[in-house]
Amino acid sequence: MTVTQSQAPQLPATVAPVPGRSVPGRIRVISGVTVAALALLFAALGVGSLTAGDGLRVIGRDAGPQVVATAGLYLALSDMDAQVANALVMGEQYAQQRGAAVARYERRRSEASQALLKAFELAGDDAATRRTVQSVLDGLGRYERLAGQALLLNEQARHAPGAPPDNVVGTYRQATDLMRSVLLPQAYNLTLESGTIVRRTYDEKNAMVPLLRTAVLLAGLLALGCLIWLQIFLARRFRRVFGPALLAATLTTAVSLILGANVLGQDQEDLRTAKAQGFDSVLTLAKARAISNSMQGDQSRYLLDKGRADTYEHTFLDKSQSVVYFESGNLTQYHAKVAGGSDDALGMLGPELTGPEGRRVLEAYRAFQAADTSFRQLALGGRTADAVTAKLGPVTTAFDAYDRALLALAERHERTFDRAIDAGENALENLWRLLPFAIAGIGLLVIAGVWPRLKEYR
Repeated sequence: MTVTQSQAPQLPATVAPVPGRSVPGRIRVISGVTVAALALLFAALGVGSLTAGDGLRVIGRDAGPQVVATAGLYLALSDMDAQVANALVMGEQYAQQRGAAVARYERRRSEASQALLKAFELAGDDAATRRTVQSVLDGLGRYERLAGQALLLNEQARHAPGAPPDNVVGTYRQATDLMRSVLLPQAYNLTLESGTIVRRTYDEKNAMVPLLRTAVLLAGLLALGCLIWLQIFLARRFRRVFGPALLAATLTTAVSLILGANVLGQDQEDLRTAKAQGFDSVLTLAKARAISNSMQGDQSRYLLDKGRADTYEHTFLDKSQSVVYFESGNLTQYHAKVAGGSDDALGMLGPELTGPEGRRVLEAYRAFQAADTSFRQLALGGRTADAVTAKLGPVTTAFDAYDRALLALAERHERTFDRAIDAGENALENLWRLLPFAIAGIGLLVIAGVWPRLKEYR
């Protein structure tokens, strides 16, 4: 009997493989997850290095130098006024010392102009900072005219050492009031504005870099896990030993992870060192030098302007306590506390007075205050000419030694700052050189490890 077509037995239809459940599909899925994990790792490395690099740039090359420049401006301006007072109080005697004071005034004026130009350049597009710099420039021009007029009148008066005639004192009062009430506060504001940028940048990067480093570690471990998963799957499915290409990709990924995490950790530490052990100390010491220069100017102003002698004595005490604090109600008590005080000083310089160089600063400061004690005893005894001689001799010698000790300490911290910034930038530069090769190499190795297995199903 003939079997019709409709009566023929039906064979079961072939079931199409579900995408992703076939061996090639599973290889593609695992490979895709691995590539995604690798991309996440290198994205985290890229973002982390950019974040750390931005912090190093702002603190080391941008706002940080601007703060130092404006702090130098404050020092130059305060010393300009001090040198004018020194020249005026000398009278017609001490021609050599008076000439040295005027020459130093000119040098400081040039330094102030250069610091203002640098601050203007570093301000970039910050209109407010540029306006402040322009205001200081305008005020500096007015101060220079008043100071020059006071020096000319003083030259014409040919007075004995001590207080000059009233017209000289009156002109100098206008100059020093302009300096102390307008120029120095504006210069200090410039420092504060730039310092705020540094602190805000540091706080932001110091919080972000550790988080990004953690993200790098997690992404790296994920990528390594995916690579190991891929190798185990291929080894079991094809009953072969691990492929050398994927082993090399795993090793390269591990090296990239360790290198990247170490670089971010090093940059975080370098950023902290540059800020805490470099920038903060350099700025503190620059302020201390500026205030101290103004203190020694107050000594001359104390002799120069009898009508404000008590005021200048009190400002000397206030500035002294701001630099190195000892509790006291008047200058005599302060001198006694400094001479017999402990090494655990407070005030602006307190945290800096550690180690051999810090102790040298404190000893030099004590010598300066001791010289000030003798100087004021002469002035109070009516021996003005002897007080001027003491000011030009032992007091100036002691102050110069103290200023040199401050400068040496500042230079040490500045070297620490420069080394930390350079180390952080060099580490990032090396990482950026290696990343493209690592990305390309790992990508090629993954393809070389997977492609031959996929070809077996064609």
